[in-house]
Amino acid sequence: MTQPPAHPHAAHPPAASDAPPLDIREKGGPKDGQPQYSDKRLFVSLTAFTGCRDARALAAGLKGGADVDYVVYEEASDPAGVAVLAMTAEPDALISVARRDLASGPFAGLTLKPEFSMLGRTYALGYEPKLEDWLLERTRRVTRDAQAPWAVWYPLRRTGAFARLPRPEQQQILKEHGQIGRRFGDAGLAHDVRLACHGLDKNDNDFVIGLIGKDLAPLSILVETMRATVQTSQYLAALGPFFVGRAVWTSPVRGEAK
Repeated sequence: MTQPPAHPHAAHPPAASDAPPLDIREKGGPKDGQPQYSDKRLFVSLTAFTGCRDARALAAGLKGGADVDYVVYEEASDPAGVAVLAMTAEPDALISVARRDLASGPFAGLTLKPEFSMLGRTYALGYEPKLEDWLLERTRRVTRDAQAPWAVWYPLRRTGAFARLPRPEQQQILKEHGQIGRRFGDAGLAHDVRLACHGLDKNDNDFVIGLIGKDLAPLSILVETMRATVQTSQYLAALGPFFVGRAVWTSPVRGEAK
């Protein structure tokens, strides 16, 4: 009797005892001669609405307290458009707190704009000198800086070809992006927020990016400058949509009076 051809994935995986243990912690740069590890992350969501005539009035409905920090944006392209950035280290709070806040009070009469819904988590690249500050605090500081109210938020998805590149080649491509971002940051023109969203995005995007700055023009110029990089020109499958807004209210920064 002829045997059916073997399934290409039929090979037996290694026994559990042979496989290395999973380690999904974030890794930072060395501290006191030892690598830093953390299983803490900040979860960040952007939710946009239309039908709002007074964005500042929305603050009364944001009861996040110690669990969730918020930023309220007025949208540049929709005279009735707004968005709320919610940030929390406890993903359960996205449901128990942020969902409650954004479905009641002054938000109850607004219309959701699902094309701008974004969700991601902070992550480390392996060289961050202050790992937990990077994972938990930097995004909060950057997005709530009163001197940098403008923001451009967008998702992106890389092609599968990028994932198949050798690691050193990936690092060289990402280094090009990083150098551009640092130049804008060092000049005080723009600061970036990078969030991973693998499996968290309905459109299968890989990352959510936030560009934050004092003025809008440098944020646009930063996006333009990135167009010529190898990653953007050769290894992006999707980019956007872009939400453009200006912060009109934020949760108090820790240590400040409300």
